[in-house]
Amino acid sequence: MLRSPFFYFIILLFLFSCKEKKVININTEPIRKEALSLRNKGIEHFKKQNFNIAFYKFNESKILYETLKDSANIGWILTQIAAIQQVNGDYYGSKETATEALSYFRKKNIYTADINTRLGIADKELSLYDDAIFYYKEAVNDNKNLDNLYPLNNIAAVYIQQKKYGEAIDLLESLLSKKLLEEKALSTKKSLILDNLGYAYFKNGRDEKGFSLMNQALQTRNEFKDTYGSIESYLHLADYYAKKDIQKSNKNAFAAYHAATKLNSVDERLEALQILISNDHSAQNSQYVQRYFSLNDSIIKVRNNFKNKFAKIKYDSKKEKDENAKLRLEKAENLLSLQKAKYLRIVFVIAFIFLVILIAILIRYYRNKNRAIEFRTSYNTETRIAKKIHDELANDVYHVIAFAESQSLSKESSKENLLQKLDDIYSRVRGISRENNRIDTGIDFTNSIKEMLSAFNTSERNIIVTNLEDIDWEIIDAIKKITISRILQELMVNMKKHSEANLVVIKFENDQKSILINYTDNGKGCEKTKMVKNGLQNMESRIEAVKGTIDFDTAPDKGFKVKISVPK
Repeated sequence: MLRSPFFYFIILLFLFSCKEKKVININTEPIRKEALSLRNKGIEHFKKQNFNIAFYKFNESKILYETLKDSANIGWILTQIAAIQQVNGDYYGSKETATEALSYFRKKNIYTADINTRLGIADKELSLYDDAIFYYKEAVNDNKNLDNLYPLNNIAAVYIQQKKYGEAIDLLESLLSKKLLEEKALSTKKSLILDNLGYAYFKNGRDEKGFSLMNQALQTRNEFKDTYGSIESYLHLADYYAKKDIQKSNKNAFAAYHAATKLNSVDERLEALQILISNDHSAQNSQYVQRYFSLNDSIIKVRNNFKNKFAKIKYDSKKEKDENAKLRLEKAENLLSLQKAKYLRIVFVIAFIFLVILIAILIRYYRNKNRAIEFRTSYNTETRIAKKIHDELANDVYHVIAFAESQSLSKESSKENLLQKLDDIYSRVRGISRENNRIDTGIDFTNSIKEMLSAFNTSERNIIVTNLEDIDWEIIDAIKKITISRILQELMVNMKKHSEANLVVIKFENDQKSILINYTDNGKGCEKTKMVKNGLQNMESRIEAVKGTIDFDTAPDKGFKVKISVPK
């Protein structure tokens, strides 16, 4: 196995398949630190309500995290950007950003709950109430803990907008019944639920109970200095007093307006001005109207500018990202082409060396193989000659010696008989010698073939040879000529010993690639399984040595046929 050329060939293929894989390790730690620093700066500016700067820092951080393929941070930053867009009234942009953020989280968790809440808020502000409820419910399913109070409360708020007061009351009452809300730390959440519940009761016609709950919520918010929450309470109470006591309605509307101005909460300021405008029909009303339109125009302008800035930042970031990606791709392609060229040079050198080795091994292998075949053929020939001498000549010589010892050689008849036996032995010895003597492969090759075949021609047996001269024997290798001569000789010997044929036809043909010889006799034939193997094996070995083919075909009383093909 180890000497087989196929073994070395397999090793060669294995070495070709084992290409070196060069892994380029990039130190990502500086990138990660820079991304974290930008993210923290974004958080800091977000808390200070510097939303333009916050957006820019978050976006820069996101680009760096994209190079690190850090899905968690990318998704979280997109959620913060969506929140900034909502603060600035870009609800459609917020939905787009939040939807993109959702794709970075495979499992449901507090982050997906936050994203779905953002989507719900956007749809609520866009008056897509059914869609808003859907996303709030998704937020509840994503995070089954106490934080679900917010999305559930938001669902109730949407019910109030849809005038489904009964459903809002049922949902808020179920939230209010939770024992956890009794804890002091959750008073802000409880006041949120109390305020919305009171407002729902008021809208549902139960003014007294509604007022009691809204007033209780306002007191709690003021106690815990929940200024932003108190704005909603003042607005609800202003709406409550609108048809009962205009002065108290205006008082609550002013309180909401001042608190919203303090927190720079524009939407709530506009809502407070709307209540004041609807309550006041005096000359002072024009002042509120003017302030309302001035504020509304200002916020529209600011939000449009904000959208344009965001769009430009996103466009510039995308452009920079695409350019960086293109540069990285070009750099990677150049590096890859250099590595490929290097690998190809190495592979070509290795391939050349192993090809030379493989050719040398194959030459040696086939040379040794041919030697083995030649040796086996010579051995078989010697064995066959020895057997023939032993089986045929030895017995005849013994009988001649016995005859000479037992008969009186003075008699003419005995002398004649002895001479006849000796002549017969001599003829057989010449026949054996002729079968194994040197074969002329020169210009007299065809004559030597005819002479050899004619030796088997008798008065009872006719040997017919056709197209022998049509072959251009001068271009045929000497070894192949010897092989053809020996095979024909062995066929004739086999025919003489076993076939009992009286007609033998040997037809020579040739094409561009090979010489074809068809042998046919009308002998008795035999079963293929009972064919005498020694002579046939010698023929097969000889033809194999010259890379030819030989096929035998016989059957009882059907004669014997052989097809021989020898490459030119």
